[in-house]
Amino acid sequence: MQANKAELYGLDLAEARWVASSHCPYGGNRPQCVEVADLGDGAVAVRDSAHRDLPPLRFTAEEWAAFREGVREGEFG
Repeated sequence: MQANKAELYGLDLAEARWVASSHCPYGGNRPQCVEVADLGDGAVAVRDSAHRDLPPLRFTAEEWAAFREGVREGEFG
């Protein structure tokens, strides 16, 4: 069963494993880009590595798949 938005925002991300692209430029000692954490069942959390004090966004599997497809199709730029 896939999580809904309320369930995703209810998850504690204190132990989340954040991953940044190997193409991210580094500023100081951390990447200056977005980082993604797998929340299970295709859902993800996304945060700005330069502003980790801000709450991460959370996306269902369907939302994340639609975003990835949009990137592949060139919808964002």
